[in-house]
Amino acid sequence: MKTVFFTECSVSLSTLFFTPAIAVETQTMQPISFAFNGSNTAILFLVVMGMLMVFACGFLYMEAKSLLQAYQKNKTQLLGKDARPFIRLTPQQIKKLLLVLRSKKHGLLLFLGLFCTPAVWAQTSMKLEDRPLLQEPGILITIGLLLIPIVLGVWMMVVQVRRLIQSQRKKMVKQDIDHLVHYFENLSEEDLEVFMQRKEALDYTLSRETLLSDEAAADQRGLIQIQEREGLPVVSAKKRNATQLTVDPQLAKVILWFLGTATFWLLVGTTVGEYLGIKFVAPDIDHNSWLSFGRLRPVHTNAVFWGWSSLGMIGLGYYIVPRVSNTALANYSWAWYSLILINASVLFGSLSLMMGINNGGGEYREYIWPIMLLFALGLYFTLRNYLQTIAQRKTEEIYISNWYIVAAVIFITVVAIVGYLPFWQDGLGETIVQGYYMHQAVGMWFMLFTLGIVYYFVPQQLNKPIYSYSLGILAFWTQILFYTLIGTHHFVFSAIPWWLQTVAIVASVGMVIPVVAGTTNFVMTFKGAWHKMRDSYTVPFFVVGIIFYFTGSLQGTAESFRFTNLLWHFTDFTVAHSHLTMYGIIAFLLWGGIYALVPQLTGKEAPQITVGAHFWLALIGLLFYSIPLMYGGTLRGILWMGDAPFIESVKLMMPYWLWRAIGGTLMWVSHLFFAFNFYRMTRTLQPEELIQTDIALEQVQQRMKSTTNS
Repeated sequence: MKTVFFTECSVSLSTLFFTPAIAVETQTMQPISFAFNGSNTAILFLVVMGMLMVFACGFLYMEAKSLLQAYQKNKTQLLGKDARPFIRLTPQQIKKLLLVLRSKKHGLLLFLGLFCTPAVWAQTSMKLEDRPLLQEPGILITIGLLLIPIVLGVWMMVVQVRRLIQSQRKKMVKQDIDHLVHYFENLSEEDLEVFMQRKEALDYTLSRETLLSDEAAADQRGLIQIQEREGLPVVSAKKRNATQLTVDPQLAKVILWFLGTATFWLLVGTTVGEYLGIKFVAPDIDHNSWLSFGRLRPVHTNAVFWGWSSLGMIGLGYYIVPRVSNTALANYSWAWYSLILINASVLFGSLSLMMGINNGGGEYREYIWPIMLLFALGLYFTLRNYLQTIAQRKTEEIYISNWYIVAAVIFITVVAIVGYLPFWQDGLGETIVQGYYMHQAVGMWFMLFTLGIVYYFVPQQLNKPIYSYSLGILAFWTQILFYTLIGTHHFVFSAIPWWLQTVAIVASVGMVIPVVAGTTNFVMTFKGAWHKMRDSYTVPFFVVGIIFYFTGSLQGTAESFRFTNLLWHFTDFTVAHSHLTMYGIIAFLLWGGIYALVPQLTGKEAPQITVGAHFWLALIGLLFYSIPLMYGGTLRGILWMGDAPFIESVKLMMPYWLWRAIGGTLMWVSHLFFAFNFYRMTRTLQPEELIQTDIALEQVQQRMKSTTNS
């Protein structure tokens, strides 16, 4: 442990040692510091990737087609008079079955080791045809980062399809066994001799080339099974997560209220966002000042920021902090005060923004200070509650989750105060404070807090400890060091001092350290446990969140370069980037935590099919939303750099705004599924369900008593 920590700290200290030199170099750096020798290399790479993806898609198509053809052509036949062949059973398996039946050992025989399907990969390629841009390092980095979630997302989908195919083949084999068992039970001696002759025919095998044919399958020698099946499974069964924990009912009630109100604000905020997305396609849909774009946009952002994300994080924090401290929550009244104050802040803030009453400052701080004061008071009660709970902990050390969670609440308290102090609300000071406020809210509040959530729930769901405590501490302190300096990279080429812009760019590059350290820690924790993705509906949410944590964070580094900043700033590219981070990271990690925790508090689970619908609609919707905006934003930036008329860029963005509305609609529909799932996980049992539950509990207790007595 000491050696690993020394090595990690050495890397960090070495980076810090060279930071001044990097800062000097950054002030004079050229837009193109690295490039392929020619754009042909990049084009060739994309073509090769595209060919591999097309080949994989074709392979998957042929695999699925063969299975479906088996369903359409095969018909069940009986051995003997109906000449039923059991082609799915090997001679060795039939021998074992005969031995069991002849020794009068009847029973259900499952899975005799006949499950082998080839791996299938299906991927889609993203084409970029603007060759000069492929020589820019920031754009190359962004392309690579975009390919990571796309490839991994499609891989996850292919794994699920492959599991469905395997599951169906297993089911067909099991049905063969059941039919064969039933047949043997009613078999006479004469028929048994006939069967043994047919078994010898089954021992004869043909090469794959001999069996290939375009004609309908027919059996003359008992070599193949012609069978037809219906009812392909929609989703594969997942492991249940409803093992109820021993939690104080007061604490469980507080947590569920936090998560329930967070779900409410998610629906409200994203419904407003959905309406705004439609306005891009149909701007004249209404003429009401309360529903104008300028008023509704901050309603959307602040509702999902301070309503959905903040309440969801704090609610999960109220479970994690006392849990890892092995003690009770310090004060339940403070938790209720925090819940009421934060909800009141978001409610009054949304109404005031729709009425046209706002702070007039920068992004994400549109609430006027009396309303934001309610939010700050809610944070005060939460922070005090967390600190007192940790102070009375029964463990010697403070687990890393509590480091991240408490640090996040401390930082957002400071950020909220600094952002609303009257001293820097004019001129360049206001611009610098806006950069600080906006980025610290994202990186030091949402990101720090959700990382603390991941450090608890990922090891819990995988049932194994975090890979490296030292990597977690390294990521913690380097994020505090670098993230607090990067706010002004949003204002490159502005009137703020050049050296301050350079510091922000250097710190953005320094963010590679905590991002890589954290991602490595999470990925190595998954080492040897990737198979649990197949059996869990919570782990995929964490995996997607971790992927976007890596890609979205490093994309921010790529955007901070001067050329890419000049190209993408003020375009829809930044909108896509903010959704990749706040939605792809924060929302997915919160959903993973909620799906992991709530069933353990209530003992009830959501239908797995609706959880799957939520996951895939949210992921696909996010990709449909962000990738077109990134591509269109890049083209728009090129037009602006070429001094094209502004209206030309507006016309250019119309098809990409349509994709924005489509992706946003898919995301919004996924939230409806999530709200339904949350209701199913928290709904009160009906009287008849309570009776059935009591009966089941009594049966379990009786079995336990009988086992103990025996």
